Amino acid sequence: MTAVTTTAPRRPSRRGRFQGAALGMAAWLAGLLFVLPLLWMVLTSLHSEADAATNPPSLAASLTLDSYREFFGAGGGASPWPALINSTTASVVSTLLTLVLALPAAYALSIRPVRKWTDVMFFFLSTKMLPLVAGLLPIYLFAKNAGLLDNIWALVILYTAMNLPIAVWMMQSFLSEVPAAIIEAAQIDGARLPTILWRVVAPIALPGIAATALICFIFSWNELLFARVLTGVVAETAPVFLTGFITSQGLFLAKVCAASLVISLPVLAAGFAAQDKLVQGLSLGAVK
Repeated sequence: MTAVTTTAPRRPSRRGRFQGAALGMAAWLAGLLFVLPLLWMVLTSLHSEADAATNPPSLAASLTLDSYREFFGAGGGASPWPALINSTTASVVSTLLTLVLALPAAYALSIRPVRKWTDVMFFFLSTKMLPLVAGLLPIYLFAKNAGLLDNIWALVILYTAMNLPIAVWMMQSFLSEVPAAIIEAAQIDGARLPTILWRVVAPIALPGIAATALICFIFSWNELLFARVLTGVVAETAPVFLTGFITSQGLFLAKVCAASLVISLPVLAAGFAAQDKLVQGLSLGAVK
């Protein structure tokens, strides 16, 4: 009989433990620096306007929900619900349209690449290099002549066009990781292109699609410049409604912080709900 020798696992050295603890402390410090402005905004929103305007600010001031009540129209002000509904409509619908259009385009550029597909990808990316203000006047004149001013569907079309290049760019890298053998097997079974896209490719690339959808939703929800110029009362979005708290009478800091927190909640909730898909999507293809 031969004796089986086992070796005990190596314990990390003192230097390795110190480096691990230092990296952990650095990570916690970086996370605290990122979340500190959000925590400060939450604290300021719970103060009265007088306490929020003190310099230096008082941490021991009494807390109140008056800013949130006034934001939701308790004090006779404008209701934020139409603006929130407009932002939700523009962001969700434009994100769905972007995904529907970007998936076939990414399929053509990755799994079934066209000629000079790298030039096509550069063209898509180059459209994001144009400053937004450079296209403001032509888009305004087009919306005016088409009767689309103060129309939420104008923002839907605009956000779809703005997010489509980055969506195609992201999904092309995700779809390039789909095994070609699976697609060939589906073709042998008689599946057509729409079936391959929605029943074969989409489930495999779901983390990447979720990451793309989340980024498109965030870009659409946070967009202010075009929403400020192209909308008025009917199609006013949440960021435009937020700017109404900055008036000639002064800056109502507590109300602005309360409104900013409420308007940021949908994006924070979407990111928290899809964080696992976001991490999988952004790291898709990083490790072979």
